[in-house]
Amino acid sequence: MSSTRQFQVTFDCAEPERLARFWCEVLGYVVPPPPAGFATWDDFKRSQPPEDRGSWFACSDPSGVGPRLFFQRVPEGKVAKNRLHLDVRVGTGLVGEERLAALEAECARLVPLGAVRVRLLYDGNDSCIVMQDIEGNEFCLD
Repeated sequence: MSSTRQFQVTFDCAEPERLARFWCEVLGYVVPPPPAGFATWDDFKRSQPPEDRGSWFACSDPSGVGPRLFFQRVPEGKVAKNRLHLDVRVGTGLVGEERLAALEAECARLVPLGAVRVRLLYDGNDSCIVMQDIEGNEFCLD
């Protein structure tokens, strides 16, 4: 009998902490406490060699249900469409205009945080809004 394993979703990015804090706002996630022995994340950063400061950051679901999100700095920029993306499920169980209204309301909340609306997919019943986060990674409001 196989067991379910925990997993985290890792983002390659330019600014790990900034992107992590964006996703905290999107998903209602939280920044975990700093590593043992450090009162704050700034204290931890100051303890690292300059080239390692800010090289990673993480956030987690406060309920412990969703996966941890890990953000790691990489030297190269994003050059193509994501092969994997997150669907932010805000319209589950809704259809038609009611679903569309829920998606539009969430879109309106995220745009001031730096998200970019790319396009609406709507057939009169089912809908999805394709968006980008603050570093251009695609995600969907579903």
